[in-house]
Amino acid sequence: MKVLVMGATGYVGGRLVPRLVEGGHEVRCLSRRPAKVRDVPWADSVEVLAGDALQRESLDPAMEGVDVVFYLVHSIGSGAHFEESDRRAARNTADAAGAAGVQRIIYLGGLVPTGEAASAHLASRAEVGQIFLDGTVPAVVLQAGIIIGSGSASFEMLRYLTERLPVMVTPKWVRSLVQPIAVRDVLTYLVGSVDLPPGTNRRFDISGPDIVSYREMMQRYAAVAGLAPRVIVPVPVLSPWLSSQWVNVVTPVPKAIAQPLIGSLRNNSVAHEHDIEALIPFALCPLDEAVRLALESIRRGRVVTRWSGAQWPGAPSDPMPTDPSWSGGTVYRDERSAPIDADVDVADVWRAVEGIGGDRGWYSFPLAWAIRGLMDRLAGGVGLRRGRRDPNRLEIGDAVDFWRVEAIERPRRLRLRAEMKLPGDAWLEFTIADDGGRPTLEQRAFFIPRGLPGHLYWWSISPFHNVVFGSMIRNIAAGAEASASPGAGADRAGR
Repeated sequence: MKVLVMGATGYVGGRLVPRLVEGGHEVRCLSRRPAKVRDVPWADSVEVLAGDALQRESLDPAMEGVDVVFYLVHSIGSGAHFEESDRRAARNTADAAGAAGVQRIIYLGGLVPTGEAASAHLASRAEVGQIFLDGTVPAVVLQAGIIIGSGSASFEMLRYLTERLPVMVTPKWVRSLVQPIAVRDVLTYLVGSVDLPPGTNRRFDISGPDIVSYREMMQRYAAVAGLAPRVIVPVPVLSPWLSSQWVNVVTPVPKAIAQPLIGSLRNNSVAHEHDIEALIPFALCPLDEAVRLALESIRRGRVVTRWSGAQWPGAPSDPMPTDPSWSGGTVYRDERSAPIDADVDVADVWRAVEGIGGDRGWYSFPLAWAIRGLMDRLAGGVGLRRGRRDPNRLEIGDAVDFWRVEAIERPRRLRLRAEMKLPGDAWLEFTIADDGGRPTLEQRAFFIPRGLPGHLYWWSISPFHNVVFGSMIRNIAAGAEASASPGAGADRAGR
């Protein structure tokens, strides 16, 4: 069967695609930036087309000849008006699927509470599901609560709060009930939905076997992780808004994502029916086992996808710092180079470059980077706590602390785009040249200011560039040379 996956570069989509390929399906992926799919292990097994759910005309080529559409797109984190973006993207998709003669749309949404007002986030997910159910193409709308898996936003919030706060003063939402589901079970339901009876057009609740409060879930996480029981004191005065500020500081999930998620915690998230269990029967993963599997993946550095890798609909696709269209504007640059010992090959230098960020740090003044990350979090940015999906290998679209991989040409070039709060746009690029058999590491920082604040920002930090950028390139070069020595490790530099 020919399937189209919309949202293939997201947390669930990036895990679903290889499952579909293994199941013998012909898979097409739609992405605003097809280059993001270039480095994933399954890239050669799928067809990738450029398109945007918010651009109706871009969907027609993607839908051509397709039997089933997986819709895994949502706009949480994209701004205050994410509901409108979700609505428009869903309508565009339903219209295009109907025009192309698609047989089924499969959508993954959230568990919708009954008898209580849904949060803005859950209400939007429910509205998207209804748009598909009201369309001309039959839709299977799967409604899930918290997804437990390495790299999911909900799981990382749970993990960081539980591990970092042995004593918590929490809002009353810790008493809300939730029925979490393992990510592998979500994938099984998604794949199985392809073979549901023709014409099926309805919602299905999907959930794991355990119903717990958020408080109990944190305690059970602590037990699986080998932590002492947490002291959790619920109080009625902490609002969801205050909770999101707290989550923004303690966890790697930024306020733009934490706020709508926290707003949903006041709702009970429990399945109201289990009809799909008879249609797609298998043994569901218990909560404790799901947590154990997630932690094992994290500890082994095998996080396949992360919430931070998603690209929100409507996010800008801005030009790159080498575009000729910028020749007439102001582009500030800091450019440096460092020759490497002749007995060090390009692969050694590349390992040091590709391993930057996350637990290894930024090869210069860890305290200064930590302060910059904290300032960014307090300003509503992503900060440094996003870390990396994989400690050694990067792919286009990966988040690296408050940067994102924009270009990678292994083993010669890596370009990172800043996602911190800035009065302009910034990039950091590393290039490895090999002239005459001796590698040279070239490091370039670009900044395009927005208005007077942007110019003032650049000139205010310029005095620190020799310290930060100068030590960075020296320590990367030293790390590469150390890695070429017997028994040495590339992550020594800057530690």
